[in-house]
Amino acid sequence: MSLPSFRALTSIMLFSALAACGRMIPPGSTGVPPATRSQPATPRPTLAPPPILTPPPAAEGATPTANAASAGLVKGPDIGTVLPHGSHRSALALRAFRISCPSLLRRRDQSGLTQGSDWQQACSAAGSWAEADAREFFRRYFEVAQVGDGKAFVTGYYEPEIAGCRAARPGCSVPIYRRPADLIEVDLGLFSDALKGKRIRGKVQAQNFVPYDDRAAITGGTLAGRGLELAYAADPIELFFLEVQGSGRLRDRDGSLIRVGYDGQNGRDYTGIGKLMKDRGLIQAGSMQDIMAYLRANPAEGTAIMNENKSYIFFKELTGDGPLGALGLPVTPEATVAADPAYVPLGAPVLLSLDRSEPNGIWVAQDTGGAIKGSNRFDSFWGAGERARGIAGGMSARGSALILLPIGTYARLASQYGWSQTTQP
Repeated sequence: MSLPSFRALTSIMLFSALAACGRMIPPGSTGVPPATRSQPATPRPTLAPPPILTPPPAAEGATPTANAASAGLVKGPDIGTVLPHGSHRSALALRAFRISCPSLLRRRDQSGLTQGSDWQQACSAAGSWAEADAREFFRRYFEVAQVGDGKAFVTGYYEPEIAGCRAARPGCSVPIYRRPADLIEVDLGLFSDALKGKRIRGKVQAQNFVPYDDRAAITGGTLAGRGLELAYAADPIELFFLEVQGSGRLRDRDGSLIRVGYDGQNGRDYTGIGKLMKDRGLIQAGSMQDIMAYLRANPAEGTAIMNENKSYIFFKELTGDGPLGALGLPVTPEATVAADPAYVPLGAPVLLSLDRSEPNGIWVAQDTGGAIKGSNRFDSFWGAGERARGIAGGMSARGSALILLPIGTYARLASQYGWSQTTQP
């Protein structure tokens, strides 16, 4: 997706199943085969029992901005009693945590929970810790706490692959645009304390700051001829869904790949067309397959429906590992979640216990998303390919979440805000 990757967009759910959105359609196809809901090969790791604890009252000393400190923390149980056994998920989380450490040590934590120095000991140890013993790493250097009510909702996203090309040609001519130089982002907090944390995007026109072109205008050609074409897609519907994911791969007919990632948004509000279409009775189930089939069967109406989502995403080419998350670092398949940085320090591990088996265990918050707002709301990243598409497309899981914080963090915060030092049963 975060907001460097639009999960940051990214999960940006058009409706609940709309996170699966970048399936390459063979030429002449009128629909998409249904995604297969992947089932795990091993039993689901559980937290017994899922630790939903009674949240504390709002902290008197907490910042007035809505964040984890103002939502309140509850001291969790001994971490050794809730960490799932088995090395695969914990090993991936340790790998992702290592990637996040440089950012954790220097980044200001919007959640109000930690300071860079809090992470020093764990980050120093992570560099040489064996992934086969990852569970012990998390047990030794972390404690668990619940943010707010702890009730988690988790969706999924992945890296789609669609047909594309570098130079326009018949059958591959839908522009994928770079971020325009005249797209300006304004921090409104610089003008008024009441607007701190608020940003808008637009452009200067004469002496006025006005909204940037919406989707209908951009797809209609307002950016054409300005040298902003990064590449081209074969199908405007596929490109629309790639925007929803915020990054992806373009595969040319010669087999070559171009990887693209989020590089800005036009500042217009996002509208989920899946819910819109279901509310109008155009589709029944609201799945991605239903949506795409209707758009293909009704091309003129489909274009108009897509344009009702005025949001438009700009891309840049990615040349290293990726896709990149909100930290500007590569996200890790099956270990990265997008989270709201006001409630989870970006780079911190989280522990999920859900009613879907695949996401249970430790993840690392390395990304953000336009629809990922509030405490205990997460979007899980599953990588690329058919398995990733199948899991991400059907991911809608509920349960509980705990955040992993460096040992001693809760005691410091409890003293500052007057929270209980007693672990709830």
